[in-house]
Amino acid sequence: MRVAFVGKGGSGKTTMSALFARHVARQGGPVVAIDADINQHLALVLGLDRQPEPLGAHLTEIKDRLRGDNPRIPSAEVMVKTTPPGRGSRLLSFDDLAADPWALATPDGPRLLATGPFSEDDLGVACYHSKVGAVELLLNHLVDGPGEYVVVDMTAGADSFASGLFTRFDLTFLIAEPTRQGVSVYRQYRDYASRYDVALTVVGNKVHGESDVDFLREHVGDDLLTWMEHSSAVRAMEQGRHFALGDLEPGNIDALTLLRKTLDDQRKDWARFGRQAAEFHLRNARAWANERTGTDLTAQIDPDFVYGP
Repeated sequence: MRVAFVGKGGSGKTTMSALFARHVARQGGPVVAIDADINQHLALVLGLDRQPEPLGAHLTEIKDRLRGDNPRIPSAEVMVKTTPPGRGSRLLSFDDLAADPWALATPDGPRLLATGPFSEDDLGVACYHSKVGAVELLLNHLVDGPGEYVVVDMTAGADSFASGLFTRFDLTFLIAEPTRQGVSVYRQYRDYASRYDVALTVVGNKVHGESDVDFLREHVGDDLLTWMEHSSAVRAMEQGRHFALGDLEPGNIDALTLLRKTLDDQRKDWARFGRQAAEFHLRNARAWANERTGTDLTAQIDPDFVYGP
């Protein structure tokens, strides 16, 4: 299953992404975590002292690998972030993704990929979505199976909607603090996501008591799945002190267990996945990509290609 963690900047979505990835891996589930946030903090929270090689620096290599011998994609130069797979494309298994040459092993088991930060050449001339395009391409070509987990820490706020990446997941966990700012991002995300049949549920974070839970219930309603209590163990982790999953409070362990169960119960919809891949590719082709590449990229859609195993 592919799961995205989204939320307001500072809501704790990176910490929640890491805790969930570590929790699933500790239970024996194979996990690939992907840092698709401009701030690139996931490696630190997963216990690494260095960053993976940035995917954004290897876009041409990624495109050449994925296009395979698809006759609709003659070169990497005419492949964009939304280019969908077709017959002849190189499809990725979960094991392929985990063995990516730029993935790093983390102490608790998850493999980590990262889009990478801005480079010196990007400053002032590029947007971050050019980096995130690598993740969108990988997920477009991924054929994952039961019991395999891809956990993506997304960019903050509604910026995730600047590309079709937000539709590439089986479930999206929105991390919301019990504040007006926290729930305002939820409303914005809910309204956008509902137009595209994106499965969204809310996880409260930094909850100090029943009044915080009541606040979330009032503003989020039935979308509230569970919440994480304020945790001294998590604070220690964020400050660089020793942390093990067993240090978490029982209520927070229960919350992570519920997140995994909810994800496992989610139905994988390959037909929606393929339909939306084509929709966003057509939209991007007509808006900017045809002009930029000098090619009619709408012809890259293979009407006879079937998504899924």
